[in-house]
Amino acid sequence: MNKIIVALGILLLACGFYYYKSAISRPQAIHYSETPEPSSGAIVPYKPTAVRLASIKKIIAERHYNSTVVFIADMQLPSSKNRFFVYDLKKDSLIGAGLVAHGRCGEKWLEGRRYSNNPGGMCTSLGNYKIGKPYYGRFGLAYTLYGMDSTNNNALERHVVLHAYECVPETEVAYEICQSDGCPMVSRGFLKKLQKIIDTSKDPILLSVYESR
Repeated sequence: MNKIIVALGILLLACGFYYYKSAISRPQAIHYSETPEPSSGAIVPYKPTAVRLASIKKIIAERHYNSTVVFIADMQLPSSKNRFFVYDLKKDSLIGAGLVAHGRCGEKWLEGRRYSNNPGGMCTSLGNYKIGKPYYGRFGLAYTLYGMDSTNNNALERHVVLHAYECVPETEVAYEICQSDGCPMVSRGFLKKLQKIIDTSKDPILLSVYESR
């Protein structure tokens, strides 16, 4: 009887030792936190300077424009990158972005940047614009722009309008995009997004075109 008990004890000890060895040698499960790939339509973070925002809010308050949304075009950025921004002033956050072409200043291809308010100059004019009524013209849907500063007050005479054109891509690219005759020219898809905002706004929307440097 004693021999049986001893044998059982030895067997139990052997089983316990085998389980312990198996447990410590078994690979442990590793849990990785998966980081989702950024979507192709992700908006690159962008925030105007405090000085720029203060200036925009001052103009909007004085002229009773839309106090929630403003359009900002930062021409300092390359044309291959999103640089036309839809900014929510209440939430202080970016809610949309797209490509926008700049004026070629009468050149076949303008190297660098040049700005002018001269009629016939075909250059981009920096400054603040009131976005006016929509109409259908040479490029389809377009919005009249009213220049509010000495740097862009010839916008009407120069026929500078917000419109779309096929040569402007819908997403960022690795090359400089086409150039305009002075108009802020966007893609068809992006203009449709802007159209929803402009056409449903009770008050005029401000477009601020500037260089962030």
